[in-house]
Amino acid sequence: MRKLEGKVALVTGASRGIGRGIALRLAREGAFVAVHYGQRRNEAEAVVRQIGQSGGNACAIGADLSTLGGIEHLFTALDEAIREHTGGSGFDILVNNAGIGQILSLEETTEASFGEVMKINVEAPLFVTQQALPRMKDGGRIINVSSFVTRVASPSVFTYSMSKGAIDTFTLLLAKQLGSRKITVNAIQPGIINTEMNAGTLQDPNGQKNAAGLSVFNRWGEPDDIADVAAFLASPDSRWVTGQLIDASGGSHL
Repeated sequence: MRKLEGKVALVTGASRGIGRGIALRLAREGAFVAVHYGQRRNEAEAVVRQIGQSGGNACAIGADLSTLGGIEHLFTALDEAIREHTGGSGFDILVNNAGIGQILSLEETTEASFGEVMKINVEAPLFVTQQALPRMKDGGRIINVSSFVTRVASPSVFTYSMSKGAIDTFTLLLAKQLGSRKITVNAIQPGIINTEMNAGTLQDPNGQKNAAGLSVFNRWGEPDDIADVAAFLASPDSRWVTGQLIDASGGSHL
């Protein structure tokens, strides 16, 4: 039996990259997956079709996570999708993946650029989770996507690193708070992954060499590398793992 049979998952920012990989992987384990997207409706619907073609079930939900109204819309649509699919209410797995990258030093950071990163990378997961908790079933799973930059000094991604540090702290606080409900909360810290966010690096030969050289395996990561970790954290197998910041960087910067 597939490990997530009968479960319902919401993956934010799932139209591409790591979020897409996680959505496909959770669906393969039997979960009904709500594929959230911000603007990329066509890409999100393509993920839903791919899941359907593989025998899974999913729906696409568009919402702007930069506003409280957008987050409320996300959950109104999710409630309706769950009713239509299961006839019931509530869901089991939340993956806070949506985020933006930003290559700026401290000197280059402006009030606007700082606010943009914090709104999407910190404020959105906070209020998405706030809305999720009354709907989440006891024994559920929350998976936050952080980054290995929280343990490595990377001045070129100053504000981005700060935002992911906040996610690590958020993970610890939630794990403590939700233990009584047997909801596990963990964060995955990817290294350099072959996604659109890192396209500038991985399309350049020197960038490719540098990215591969960071890992003990001498390669950069793929979305499936992270999706497999997420599948474990979403499954019953991870029932005794909570409040953990799981490095998934291929041993980068050891």
